[in-house]
Amino acid sequence: MSGSAHVRTIAFTLNGRRVSATVSSGATLVELLQNEFGLNGAGESCGQGLCGCCTVLVDGQAVSGCLYLAVFVDGAEVVTIEHAGTRPETHAIQEEFVANGAFQCGFCTPGFVLMVSQLLDQVPDPDEDAIRHYLSGNLCRCAAYPEIVEAVKRAAARRRAQLIG
Repeated sequence: MSGSAHVRTIAFTLNGRRVSATVSSGATLVELLQNEFGLNGAGESCGQGLCGCCTVLVDGQAVSGCLYLAVFVDGAEVVTIEHAGTRPETHAIQEEFVANGAFQCGFCTPGFVLMVSQLLDQVPDPDEDAIRHYLSGNLCRCAAYPEIVEAVKRAAARRRAQLIG
C-alpha cells in the first residue's frame, strides 16, 4: 500500500468556522486540535478515555478526544473549550467554577465545563446524585469535587433563571 492510503483530507466546523485538514488514519482528535489548530484546551492525560481531560463536543455530544479518531469529525461540528466561553450558557458555567473555587490546577476544568454544558442541555435541574453520576467520567486529581458540584448547581440555577426571565 502506498503511504497516501493512510492519509485523508477532512472538512468540518470547528468552533463555528469551516476548516479542513489532512490527517492520518490513526490521528486522534486531540492530536488534530493541538497540532493543526493550536488548540490545547483539550489535554491528553490518561490516553485511555478515563479521565475527561480531553473532552470535546462533536455534534453536541461529549467525546474523549484522546480516543476519538480525527477522521470521524469529517462533516461534523466540533466545539472545544476555547469556543465554549463565547456561548452565554457556558460562560455562566465558567463563572460559577471560578466563583466556587471549583478547580485548583485547572487541568481537568475544560473537560468538566464541556460535560456540565452537555448535562444542563439534557437535565436543566439536576440534583446532586445526577451531577455526580453524569460527571463520574471526569477526574479531578486535586479533589475539588464538592466545589464542582456546587458550581454545577449554581450554574443550573442561573441558566434556569435566564430561560424564565
